Amino acid sequence: MRKVLLFLFVFSNLCAHAQIPVDLAGFDKKKGVKVTNEGNLLHIEWPAGNAESGKIIIDLSKGQPIINGLLMGKNNAYKTIVKNLDPAVILTVGKRDLVSQNGWNIFFDKTAYLPYKTYPVKLDKTGVKVVSSGSQTEIIVSGAMAGPFSGSYNFTLYNGSPLMNVAAVMATDVDSLAVVYDAGLVSQQTPWEKLFWSDTENNVRSRAVDRMDTVNMMAVKYRTIIGEGKEGSLAVFPAPHQFFYPLDNAYNLEHIWYGNNYRNQFPGFGIGLRHDLLGDRRWVPWFNAPPKTQQRYNFFCLLSAEKDGKVLEKVEAFTHNDTYEPLPGYYTMSSHFHQEHVDEVLTRRPMPEMPGFVKAFRNTGVNIVHLGEFHGPGSPRGPEAKRWPELKMMFEECKRLSDGNFLLLPGEEPNNFFGGHWMNIFPKPVYWLMSREKNQPFVEENAEYGKLYRIGNKEEMLKLLELEKGLAWTAHARTKGSTGFPDKYKDEAFYKSDRFLGAAWKAMPADLSQPKLGKRVLDLMDDMANWGQKKYVIAEADLFRIEPNYELYGHLNVNYMQLDHMPQFEDGWQPLLDAMEKGKFFVSTGEVLLPKFTVNNATSGETTKVDAKGNVEIRLNAKWTFPLNRAEVISGDGKEVFHDVINLNDTEAFGEKSFTFTKNLKNRKWVRVEVWDVAANGAFTQIVWLE
Repeated sequence: MRKVLLFLFVFSNLCAHAQIPVDLAGFDKKKGVKVTNEGNLLHIEWPAGNAESGKIIIDLSKGQPIINGLLMGKNNAYKTIVKNLDPAVILTVGKRDLVSQNGWNIFFDKTAYLPYKTYPVKLDKTGVKVVSSGSQTEIIVSGAMAGPFSGSYNFTLYNGSPLMNVAAVMATDVDSLAVVYDAGLVSQQTPWEKLFWSDTENNVRSRAVDRMDTVNMMAVKYRTIIGEGKEGSLAVFPAPHQFFYPLDNAYNLEHIWYGNNYRNQFPGFGIGLRHDLLGDRRWVPWFNAPPKTQQRYNFFCLLSAEKDGKVLEKVEAFTHNDTYEPLPGYYTMSSHFHQEHVDEVLTRRPMPEMPGFVKAFRNTGVNIVHLGEFHGPGSPRGPEAKRWPELKMMFEECKRLSDGNFLLLPGEEPNNFFGGHWMNIFPKPVYWLMSREKNQPFVEENAEYGKLYRIGNKEEMLKLLELEKGLAWTAHARTKGSTGFPDKYKDEAFYKSDRFLGAAWKAMPADLSQPKLGKRVLDLMDDMANWGQKKYVIAEADLFRIEPNYELYGHLNVNYMQLDHMPQFEDGWQPLLDAMEKGKFFVSTGEVLLPKFTVNNATSGETTKVDAKGNVEIRLNAKWTFPLNRAEVISGDGKEVFHDVINLNDTEAFGEKSFTFTKNLKNRKWVRVEVWDVAANGAFTQIVWLE
């Protein structure tokens, strides 16, 4: 009996530490990456830029930490950044409402207030694949499970950079699931001596590590925490925009954690990223997880032999220090903000000379901000004794706060007459009321305010836009209060008018299986083009409160507007509306820029012809920070939409290049281009029309 027990003990011990198989069939050794198998350890070395190499050592033994070591070095002299780590991903799984509103495009969902379950992603190593794809190398460790989800842990290395992506790539067969995730790296040892981060005032902070530290959550800038060991540092940070599911408010919800036994799910000391399950305590839609989709619950790591938090500077570079990089010939513009600044002024709340929201936009490099005032407070439908002073105050405050390279523009989300929700902008201050009694005139002159307009129906609304050269567009199309729009009014006269710009784009809903953001409105952009009118899509943020210490950048996007100069408030801002109406802009999250785009030398908003064979030449100048993933040339013939995906995964981080594509677009009526990077950051052009 003792021999039997001894045999079972030895056998189970051998099984626990058995080496799992390694599949190198998809690995290309010509890509500059070296893979060696030393006993139960798989060494993968990649060129990390600046004559340095990065190395990850995968432990093939079951029961051992998957990451035996992360190293940086030159000339085969390596420094150990950290040893014996496991990725720690926690899925909190709830129920998505697919019935009451608009299916997977729903925003008005409160998943956090319904029953949910929490599952740590557990890994029973069953196999390893190493796959080359352009300048990227992916290490796929199968055997990951978390409740109704199964999949793998994937580690992606990027030639030319000490950058690594860690992802729990998981799928489920269960329908109607919404998920939120926390992630990080944990160790049963003490892998770090100090931690570094930037507080929300942009000051680098640090603390010594105590293995017995209870878990702490922190509000930080740049969404980054850094672990420092004896020979280097490891920064952990998310994809800057993809990590955040849409919320009404851009609060900094303490997205960083460190300490022991996080959420009682992963024993050991760790650092990582987190979501607040209750979000901003309003609508909390979490992430979509449609059945059989490969969801990537992921984060990034940056290795460095530097210490004292210096690696943070390299992390900041991926987002231009959380600012929008200036481009010659362009000014950045962002739209749809329910700050309700006028209400604050009129109720005489304490108000600094430069309000916090203005500081936040200036700090982020946004030149032009288009407001959506009177969304809650205010009197858009009257009484007139309140409405006219409210508008006057909005105009005066916008003028007062516009200075230098910053322009604050009045605007509203009227949500009246047309159907659904929509935004408007005029090229100068305009006094108008969203109601009119039968005995009141459509327009009259007033000694104090000038022209006063009263609007009673959609025909009069269109007339006002025509008379005052304004523009309108569908806000958050096909979701929220615009569910079903603009589809329901695409045959209306106001929609077909040149006063109706099109729609607005935001990364909503959130789906981590997609290589891009905001597919909802990108699909609409193509549909509108096929409907036959020349419509364009402007970026919108649709945020409520903003202050300098909020997580503004992660929730923001901008339009790069082609303008010869910055409009001055007192002169009006007609040049901005001209650029919008003519499609002279591109939309970006900030990390990918498209300073030049032509189709047969025609730029966005213009018209060109295909040649005798149906070909066009597309030229695209692009700048980026994260390595690129793909470009898409998207076109339509009035009925169908065609997607031509161009793989760009041979690019490295921090690049700039001119691309030329020859495409056959015979019988097509329009074309546009999108470019996306490995963190799902991206940019897209407006449409070039084809004869």
